[in-house]
Amino acid sequence: MKRRHINIPIFIPHLGCPNNCVFCNQKTISGRQFFDEGDVPRQIEEALSTVPSGTDAEIAFFGGSFTAIDRGLMVRLLDAAGRYLRDPGCPVSSLRCSTRPDAIDPETVRILKEYGMETVELGVQSMSDRVLALSKRGHTAADSERAFALLREYGFHTVGQMMIGLPGSTAEDERRTAEKICDMGADAARIYPTVVFSGTELRAMAERGEYVPVTDEAAASVAADLIEIFDARGVAVIRTGLCASENLASPEEVYGGAAHPAIGEMAMSEVFFRREREALERLAAAGKLAGNAASVRISVPRGKMSQAVGHRGMNRKKLSLAFPGIRLTFTESEGLSGYSVSASAE
Repeated sequence: MKRRHINIPIFIPHLGCPNNCVFCNQKTISGRQFFDEGDVPRQIEEALSTVPSGTDAEIAFFGGSFTAIDRGLMVRLLDAAGRYLRDPGCPVSSLRCSTRPDAIDPETVRILKEYGMETVELGVQSMSDRVLALSKRGHTAADSERAFALLREYGFHTVGQMMIGLPGSTAEDERRTAEKICDMGADAARIYPTVVFSGTELRAMAERGEYVPVTDEAAASVAADLIEIFDARGVAVIRTGLCASENLASPEEVYGGAAHPAIGEMAMSEVFFRREREALERLAAAGKLAGNAASVRISVPRGKMSQAVGHRGMNRKKLSLAFPGIRLTFTESEGLSGYSVSASAE
């Protein structure tokens, strides 16, 4: 049986970032207003006290650009986390960090390797230099390519983080970014629709009419396109949308953009809807929905029922409108995986 896996997140908000991207307010995103190095062991111990037996834990440095922070601080944090990794009686089995593509170089990756880092997440955001420049990201698409190549050379697991709805970005730019993340050898991906936070240049741009925030519906549709690209290439999407926090629900902190707490569920529901509609269309083409009065059983992978039925039951409603009169039953099947769907008329 596969062991359960959990992350122990240590947030280092905005530490190591050499510039301010137009969309960025890491203090709001992480919910952390400052960083206390001395508090890290307490955070880890507190999290470990709640880890169930038989669970693998991973200490993950998120929020800022871990490999761009002061080198001494980075090494001290690696050493503090490494103590748990080296303890045979501790459930910590791996380390993870997120960083910028231009903060990866041979010396840095050797240090990460020495201290037992296993996974590095790269904030690619876009593979369009035009979009990166408009977002004041401070690195290029070529930096991402070099970083991925170096991390692969040293045997790291890699995750490509990308964004939807950045200034000047199109749906085609975002699809190309997903394809490039696959081409660069990523093991997994995260998709972040752009949220317009207070205290950012992006909010000022939106207020001046220079930027139109992406809507929840548009972001979910594009995210579904990207999930399909990653799925076809065997790259797991481990998250769509920012982690929910009180700040993300606050109108004082969020000006606009795709901040819906269920944006990931909405995107996965759209993927399943497309697969379900195609399955029903095949039944109809084969003459198995004669008179539009058939009972149809739609089978989906175990654990995917909520996405298959759709956010707030939307897929069931849309399928019933597209195929009037059919009676739908959704079931889970051990023989299916990923976003696979099968349909049969009864």
